[in-house]
Amino acid sequence: MNFYDNLLEKPSYGYTDEAGNLVKPSFSQIFGEFLSRINIFRDKKNWLPFLGWFWALCLLPFFLVFFSKFALTLQFGLMVLIGFVYSMIFIGSHGTFWYHRYSTHRAFEFKNAFWRFIGQHLVVKVVPEEVYVLSHHIHHLKSDKPGDPYNAFCGFFYCFFADTNHQLVNRNLSEADFAQAQKLMEHTGCKLNTYEQYQKYGSVVNPFYILASWILNWTFWGTMFFLIGEYLLPIIGGVNMVITCFAGTFVWAIGIRTFNYEGHGKGKGASGWGDTDFNRADYSINQVWPGYVAGEWHNNHHLFPSSSRSGFLGYQIDIPYYLVRFMHTIGAISSYRDDKDRFIAYVRNYNAEDIAGEVTAKTSLVS
Repeated sequence: MNFYDNLLEKPSYGYTDEAGNLVKPSFSQIFGEFLSRINIFRDKKNWLPFLGWFWALCLLPFFLVFFSKFALTLQFGLMVLIGFVYSMIFIGSHGTFWYHRYSTHRAFEFKNAFWRFIGQHLVVKVVPEEVYVLSHHIHHLKSDKPGDPYNAFCGFFYCFFADTNHQLVNRNLSEADFAQAQKLMEHTGCKLNTYEQYQKYGSVVNPFYILASWILNWTFWGTMFFLIGEYLLPIIGGVNMVITCFAGTFVWAIGIRTFNYEGHGKGKGASGWGDTDFNRADYSINQVWPGYVAGEWHNNHHLFPSSSRSGFLGYQIDIPYYLVRFMHTIGAISSYRDDKDRFIAYVRNYNAEDIAGEVTAKTSLVS
C-alpha cells in the first residue's frame, strides 16, 4: 500500500464502499465517530483528538464571560473590534503562515531554531501541528476525492469534525512508515516520539512536548494581554483584555473547522468556481473573506501550494506573505518561494476548454 494511503487512521465508515463509490456518512455516524475518537477512557491513545477539543472547551468560559459581562457596557464595541482583529487577522494569518505555508509546504525557511520558535508562537496556540500537517499532505494528494480528510462532498459536519475523525495518524504504522511520517514533521521543531513511544502514545509528536508548549504559550500570552490592557489600553484593563483575546481565540478555534467545507465550494463541484479560480484540478475556490483576513486564497494555493504568496492578483491582500517578507528583511527568514510569475504565466495560457475533460471526470467521482 502507498505510504500516503496508509498514513492516516481510517474512520469506521471508511472512504469508499465495495463498488469504489464515495461514502457519505450520516450525521449520526460522524458524531458517533467523534465521540469514540475523543474518549480517552476507552483508549489513552485518544489523548491527541481529545486535547484539541479540550483546548476549545478551556476557551469557552472566556467567550461566555465576554458577552454576559460586557455586552451592555460602553467599551463593548472596542472590545469586539479588538477580539475580531486578534482572532480573524492575527490568529488567522498566523495559521496560514505557520501551519499551512511553513509546517506543511515549507514555502520558506527560518534562519535558525530561535526564529522558528518565534514564528511558531506568535499567537495563542490552539492547533497541534501534527493534526494539521500530516492530514494536509493527504488533502493535496486526494483533494475532493475519497480519502480527502475534509472532503466537502461529504457535507459540513464531515469537515467540521475532521480533526478527530479523519486527520489522526494511523496507529499501526510500520517502523519504516513511521520514519517517513517523522520526516514530514521534523522541520517544525516539535519533539518527536521514537517508534516505541509512538506505539505507546499513538502520535508522532511527543505528548509532553505538546502539553508543555501549550501551558507556556497560554501563560505567556495571557501575561502579555494583561500588560497590554493595563498599560497601553487602560480603557479596557488587563483582565478584560485577557478575556477579550481568549474569547476571540475561541471563535477562531471553532470557525477554522468550517473553512475547508467553505473553501471547496460547499460540495457544489464545478458550479462553485468563480471567474478567478484558475485551478480546475480540484474544487477549491478563492474567497474574499479568508483571503483578506488570513491570506487564504485557496484556489491559488492549490495551484501553487509551495508558494509563500497566494494573493497573486492585484486586489488579493496577503498578510502572511507580508509577514514573510518582513521577517526576511530583518534576517529571521533565510529564503522564501514566490510563484507569482508562474501564476501570471499560467493565467496567460489558461483555457477553460482544455480542462473540460478533467472536470467531467472529477464530477463523476462525486455524482
